Amino acid sequence: MEKNTGSSFDNSFNLKLYRKRFIPAGCIPLKDDVIVEQTDDYILTTWHTINPKTTFDHGSSCYLLKDGVKISKFYKPDGDLLYWYCDIVEYEFNEAGDTLTVTDLLADVIIYPDGRTKVVDLDELADALDQKLITQAQATASLRQLNNLLSMLYRDKFDRFQAILNQKGL
Repeated sequence: MEKNTGSSFDNSFNLKLYRKRFIPAGCIPLKDDVIVEQTDDYILTTWHTINPKTTFDHGSSCYLLKDGVKISKFYKPDGDLLYWYCDIVEYEFNEAGDTLTVTDLLADVIIYPDGRTKVVDLDELADALDQKLITQAQATASLRQLNNLLSMLYRDKFDRFQAILNQKGL
């Protein structure tokens, strides 16, 4: 698989999405996610949880292809917003197979509706590095992308990411 370097996606929405994790290890197809919109800059999806949860059961995501971030809105079963969840990720696009593998680089940020922000899973990033599950380059990229995301949040610029989903009613 090649890393996406701005290659144009076929806008027919035939793209197959995969989620790859280091902890716990695995790669699964996101076959039930619905691609709502696809551009060279982002992919918008809607989804229901793979494993049922009591606090949330569906959401929408914006895969920011040039920023190494996936921004998701998690919704409670009654439709109220639970929180925004930001995954630091790496994208690998395979044109031949029309697939996009999204690798979770472990660091995450949760933004609650009241504005509280929480950085999570840095311990998993450290464990993955210690156990050589991820490369030094991936860990460094994760920390840089996390820093960029937090800088946007601290400068009140996160709304540009939120707007992509909100303008579509997702």
